[in-house]
Amino acid sequence: MKKTISGIRGIFGDDLNLKHILEFCNNFSSLVKSGKCAIGKDTRPSGSMIKDTASAALMKNGIDVFNLGTVPTPVVFREARKYGAGIVVSSSHNPIQWNGLKFIIEGRGINESELPKIIEKQEMPKTKIGSEQDVSSSYIEDAAKIIGSLDSQPEVAVDIGGGAAKEFAPKLLESIGCKVHVINADLEGSTRGPDPTADNLNDLVSASSGKEIGFAFDLDGDRLVVVRKGKKQTPDVTLGLGVAKSLELGYKKFVLSIDTSVSVEKYIKENGGTVQRTKVGEANVIEQMIKDNAQAGGEGSSGGFILPEFNYCREGILTSGLISSMLGTAKFDEVLNFMESYYQIRDNTPIDAQFHDKVIEKVSSTFSNDYSEVITLDGVKGIIDDNSWVLIRKSNTEDIIRVSAESNDEVKAKQIVKDTIQLVNQSYDQIR
Repeated sequence: MKKTISGIRGIFGDDLNLKHILEFCNNFSSLVKSGKCAIGKDTRPSGSMIKDTASAALMKNGIDVFNLGTVPTPVVFREARKYGAGIVVSSSHNPIQWNGLKFIIEGRGINESELPKIIEKQEMPKTKIGSEQDVSSSYIEDAAKIIGSLDSQPEVAVDIGGGAAKEFAPKLLESIGCKVHVINADLEGSTRGPDPTADNLNDLVSASSGKEIGFAFDLDGDRLVVVRKGKKQTPDVTLGLGVAKSLELGYKKFVLSIDTSVSVEKYIKENGGTVQRTKVGEANVIEQMIKDNAQAGGEGSSGGFILPEFNYCREGILTSGLISSMLGTAKFDEVLNFMESYYQIRDNTPIDAQFHDKVIEKVSSTFSNDYSEVITLDGVKGIIDDNSWVLIRKSNTEDIIRVSAESNDEVKAKQIVKDTIQLVNQSYDQIR
């Protein structure tokens, strides 16, 4: 089971069961000051059982539950602004047998100081039993107001992946003027897994042939991957296109995770914006956004564009609409060509977790000798030149060290990763 600020996740019926759900939701109740909590789930088979159990734990503690049913994660985040708290029953892009809980306070995910209060036992005072009612969301109408109506009627293909975006992404895109072709609408019979960033998306590549663009969502609808002219784009391109649209809307202050493509940062700065970098992770980006009162940003590795005025989470569905509004313009092709001229390679190597810190410290020393700048915000990032960098980070959940690199030369990017993995392994051998 994983217990992080991104949520509780585990294999349901193995290391995650209903007893855990009761305990975590009972503890979360102590953070719900409004006495109200929105709740929704994705399409995993265990979702209804977990949602009902979570609702019962909240109501036992006097909290009124507002049940959204099967909805994407961004919808619960949006409604949690209204009710003061929220729970998403989801394990995001993990395999189907997994499930979990994402906790929301005042429209944002929990932070590091709140996580222990959910994991550790909390004694709740006896109080009246809370109520439960089914509610709907104005998410589609609210998102459409941000995007506006399209002058043209672009044809788009949407790969739902059997997830919770089914009733939201196509309807939003149609409401702004797109002609939408949907594939993999239901979980049963879906031809791909829950994570579009890891899948080759062959069916979407085929379905989007002859159309302006293709969009693929993960199971809970917060991640988005773009397919354009028969090619699956990197997650950084999704973020870059969202950023380009927000610049067009007049936003200038951005926050990006440290592993986001240099192309996104360059594009922002060339168009008069500023960039603050953070540790990898949606929660870290959002925490910095709140602190800096930033207007937009996100995390390149997960294709996660974030627009704080609308939602404090990755916004795959809204982003698909924002990108669609750029289709057919010179700006769209300009942005896409700029982002595509950079190559990101992400890999990992097995390293026993007890040696992670020592290995990173040793590699950091080598980076300091070899590279013009070394950044230790999250792991160690070496700036090789204006267009190339490498980052190593320890995994908090696996016995691996992650290696990411980027360059405007694909061969160079691959060589950087190869050489860095070799350096990490050599350092590991030397300290064992």
